Amino acid sequence: MRRRGTAAILSFAVAATAALAAVTLASAPTASAAGVPAPSPIGISGRGATVPFKELEAEYATTNGRLIGPDRYYGHLPSEASGRQAVTLDAVGQYVEFTLPAPANAMSLRYSVPDTSDGRGRDASLDLQVNGSSVKTLPVTSKFGWFYGGYPFNNNPGDTNPHHFYDEVRTKFATTYPAGTRIRVQVTSTAQSPTFTIDLADFEQVAAPIGKPAGAIDVVADFGADPTGGADSTARFQAAVDAGQAQGRTVYIPQGTYTLYDHVVVDGVTLAGAGPWYSVLGGRDPVNRNRAAGIYGKYVNGGGYTGGIRPHEAGGPSRNVTLKDFAIIGAIQERMDDDQVNGIGGALSNSTVDNVWLQHVKVGAWMDGPMDHFTLKNSRILDTTADGVNFHTGVTDSTVTNTFVRNTGDDGLASWPDRKPNVRDSFDHNTVVLPILANNIVSYGGRDFNLSDNVMSDTVSNGGGLHIANRYDNVNSGFGTAAAGTFTAARNTLIRTGNSDYNWNFGVGAIWFSGHNEPMTGATINISDTDVLDSSYEAVQTIEGAVSGINLTNVNIDGAGTYAIQAQSNAQMKFTGVTAKNIAQAATPIHNCIGTGLQITDGGGNSGWNTGQTCSGTWPTPVWTNGGVPTGGGGTTTPPTTPTTTPPTTPPSTTPPAGANLAQGRPVADSGHADIYVAGNAVDGNAGTYWESTNNAFPQSLTVDLGADRSVGKVTLKLPPATDWATRTETLSVLGSTDNSAWSTLKPSGGVTFDPASGNTATLTFTAATTRYVRLNITGNTGWPAGQISEFEVYAADTTAPPTTPPTTPPPTTPPTTPPADANLAQGHPVTDSGHADVYVAGNAVDGNAGTYWESTNNAFPQSLTVDLGAARTVGRIVLRLPPAWETRTQTLSLLGSTDNSAYTTLKSSAGHTFDPSSGNTVTVTVAPASTRYVRLTFTANTGWPAGQLSELEVYSS
Repeated sequence: MRRRGTAAILSFAVAATAALAAVTLASAPTASAAGVPAPSPIGISGRGATVPFKELEAEYATTNGRLIGPDRYYGHLPSEASGRQAVTLDAVGQYVEFTLPAPANAMSLRYSVPDTSDGRGRDASLDLQVNGSSVKTLPVTSKFGWFYGGYPFNNNPGDTNPHHFYDEVRTKFATTYPAGTRIRVQVTSTAQSPTFTIDLADFEQVAAPIGKPAGAIDVVADFGADPTGGADSTARFQAAVDAGQAQGRTVYIPQGTYTLYDHVVVDGVTLAGAGPWYSVLGGRDPVNRNRAAGIYGKYVNGGGYTGGIRPHEAGGPSRNVTLKDFAIIGAIQERMDDDQVNGIGGALSNSTVDNVWLQHVKVGAWMDGPMDHFTLKNSRILDTTADGVNFHTGVTDSTVTNTFVRNTGDDGLASWPDRKPNVRDSFDHNTVVLPILANNIVSYGGRDFNLSDNVMSDTVSNGGGLHIANRYDNVNSGFGTAAAGTFTAARNTLIRTGNSDYNWNFGVGAIWFSGHNEPMTGATINISDTDVLDSSYEAVQTIEGAVSGINLTNVNIDGAGTYAIQAQSNAQMKFTGVTAKNIAQAATPIHNCIGTGLQITDGGGNSGWNTGQTCSGTWPTPVWTNGGVPTGGGGTTTPPTTPTTTPPTTPPSTTPPAGANLAQGRPVADSGHADIYVAGNAVDGNAGTYWESTNNAFPQSLTVDLGADRSVGKVTLKLPPATDWATRTETLSVLGSTDNSAWSTLKPSGGVTFDPASGNTATLTFTAATTRYVRLNITGNTGWPAGQISEFEVYAADTTAPPTTPPTTPPPTTPPTTPPADANLAQGHPVTDSGHADVYVAGNAVDGNAGTYWESTNNAFPQSLTVDLGAARTVGRIVLRLPPAWETRTQTLSLLGSTDNSAYTTLKSSAGHTFDPSSGNTVTVTVAPASTRYVRLTFTANTGWPAGQLSELEVYSS
């Protein structure tokens, strides 16, 4: 029996332990591209997959290329790079050079080259050099990347949202090179591709090929399969595995590259290769494009697969199958969800997939149950157009373990119990990196799951690191597929996980829970001994429906781009030993718009996240732990071994002359720059040269070091004065710091207009402050998609004394006009929203026309609408309208008021308000009279549409 009073119930909660498992902090070696140090997902003791390769990041290698990143914004090239940084090569002779940390005879290179204008892609090549000598040409292509538009995406560059930029190519060396060998990839021509972006290289020592087992059937010698890939070998493979089943013999795939126009169906047989670097299956039917290379079990009638079943595919599940020691490197360049072009598929019970390399397929392994006791282990899944692994429909007692997954087009590892429960499955000791869409690891429903000892990193969009939810089709208690039993998620490490959802327009948590289909109340979910590092947005999130039974124990949250906790649906959780630090919204680390619906039991040992909460109705710009300003990216990166000059024995004068530009000639750094438009141009005293930031990648920054603490009160900014630099407005703020670490705002963000009629010069003044480092943070530019500055001048505060004579014109004695009695105080006044859909902007709600309307961002409650009355007014009544012809709906909303647009008080608590066309779709809300300037509606539900909707927001004094 529980004793009452052993734990306090809080409406908000606590924070965490010391780091539970050591991560490798990738730091730039002596000769490097000067990338920002970032935790690596490789080599975390006891967690993740044990991989056979050593991974080297381009941003820490020797290069004369250009560093890009760090950047996590969807659609930006660095956002899909490991660690969110890479190196771009855009001229002949540019290179990235890696130094081997251990002997290696093989390499996998992760890279990106641009798409072509027609979307068909380009082929190009790089020169591979060893210790300065060319040894081979390395082919690269854009044909397996570059997707556009909305889900499930297309290959049309004219559409929106380009993404899925990177691919990998592997090659074996002619010999084993020892540790210390320099391996270089270098541009020899830009005719085939104008740029080459290098993310990383994986180096390994590949063992000798595995010989044919005694008594095995040979697909080449015994059945005539073509090891050159010149002919379709599907029928010969099928005949071989059928014979293997009938005779109880292993089927061996000798060294070679084999073309399959269809998947081979296996049952009761072992199919083994010479190793994934030696025995490679690939190909696709040139006519029936929905068929391609793969190995499938037989389908179960009425199971997860609902398409047509051919006779040789029927009668599943297949049983007692072993697939090992080969690769499937396919030819899939698009996502068509109905096409059976996965690497492994069908239903495989009592079966094992071991040491298999799966690449360029739709899904690495899409398992359509019912099936049981399936294991996928010791494998690699790379560059898919959809999931890495999906356990779909009635997959029980099955496991994915010690598997490395990178660059999937959807969830990395997923369980989806569509109509039939998935029970007692395990995803453990896996490393899942860079899912381009959705989550690293997810269980949609299911019962009694183990999701432990994994490493998850670098979620790109619309998902988090670890997700447990009642979401997706047919996941509900009616089918018995909702989350139930006990979920154990222990000893996981999450690095830079979670990201913005481009439909919701706010962040998704590194760990997040959803009751979308129905409240998630039937499971106990234990998250323990886990590190949540440098989350892109919030660390923990609840959304879309109530969740309960969640226990976080010994969880270390270190770095969150926004909040520690973002509660958007009712949640009951217990936190014990949960510590948080480096939370961007440190003053209010909990975003809570559900009030007492968030209940966290304090189990003790918590800290760092219980210092405050907010429900602002707006979403802050994320701030990342490792989002510092890199200093390199151009020119040679090897520093001199000795100083070029003897330092002076007498220090220079520390007091600059009066009125001097404190920034001219001083050291300056940027967040990134385009081509030759480097940061130094902004402090060279020449307004004709200029700095231009990385394009299409706001925010960008420019930071000057004044050399010592100075009193600063004015900044003058210039662009080239030539008239061909047309008028533009750059949105920027000015920050100051004494240590280049802790920053304070000298001038808040605002638009600064540069007009050639006034010499393209703008001067910003502010309260004098002592600072050494002055930073411009630029978030917009109406003239070009980058920050641009030709001169960044910093001055002491103006010392001119203020006039002693008061102005000759007295202030007006007549106060502002009081609104007429019973006037609508809101009509025509400034109005803002948390987000809106399409053309249904906030201004429609105060235009006096009930036929126009505001509609918030869809599927993203809470949403808010705020009107500024222009001055403090007594408010006692609010009238809300929808277009009079609309059908009945109830919207749940609250009414808030503020005098300063910062501190809000509740004027009317959250409640449902019904809009009925029989009464003109009008709702009147009365409140106790209060003096307020800003009136805010916060919407949390709508029975008629998944958004806040309002045609008129009318505010009256009584």
